[in-house]
Amino acid sequence: MSAKMQTRTDSEIQQAVWRELKWDTRVAETEVGVTVEDSLVTLTGTVDSYAKKLAAQESAHRVRGVLDVANDIQVRVPGSLSRTDAEIAQAVRNSLEWDVWVDEQRIQSTVSNGFVTLEGEVRLLREREDVERVIRRLAGVRGVTKEIEVKPEPISSVAVRKAIEEALERRAEREAQHLKVEVIDGHVKLSGRVRSWAEKRAIYGTVSHAPGVRSVDENLFVDPMF
Repeated sequence: MSAKMQTRTDSEIQQAVWRELKWDTRVAETEVGVTVEDSLVTLTGTVDSYAKKLAAQESAHRVRGVLDVANDIQVRVPGSLSRTDAEIAQAVRNSLEWDVWVDEQRIQSTVSNGFVTLEGEVRLLREREDVERVIRRLAGVRGVTKEIEVKPEPISSVAVRKAIEEALERRAEREAQHLKVEVIDGHVKLSGRVRSWAEKRAIYGTVSHAPGVRSVDENLFVDPMF
């Protein structure tokens, strides 16, 4: 099939995003507005939880032909789901204590008007992602800001790069062959092309597990024709 035949118009992408939102039971498609320009999807509307806002974003990214998503959805918590900042803070602490992947003693939170700011230190980048994942589904949360610092055990940049490249090769040889990996003092820069947002997220997830990684600057371009 030719690249021309595979290319989707903005209108086709818009319809596909709406269908994906309808298919995803976590969010009602009637809550979300969708516009598309040059394969950039903009989401608007109002939902009653931060988790729904992220679910809509994930739905849009799953659609073939979508290059980028601007998430302008507003979170407005109704009275039935409303929580005081003190109640949210307690729920945050309880959730951190119960999660087996999080060292809750290293994490502090501040809650203001439903927005949660997370601070502290972790040893792996993956742990920082785990902390947010625990919090974003709590009732009453309107948004999450991560100010958690990653402080890994000392390891050479060469060893970090080798670990990342080996992990990528284990998962998909094609990914490793088409990616450029640079590591300086634990800061990883990824560049190259991928076929989908899902592939992009899978690569990020792989890198976030590597020991010694403090941050990831990913410049991975989504190209469905790749």
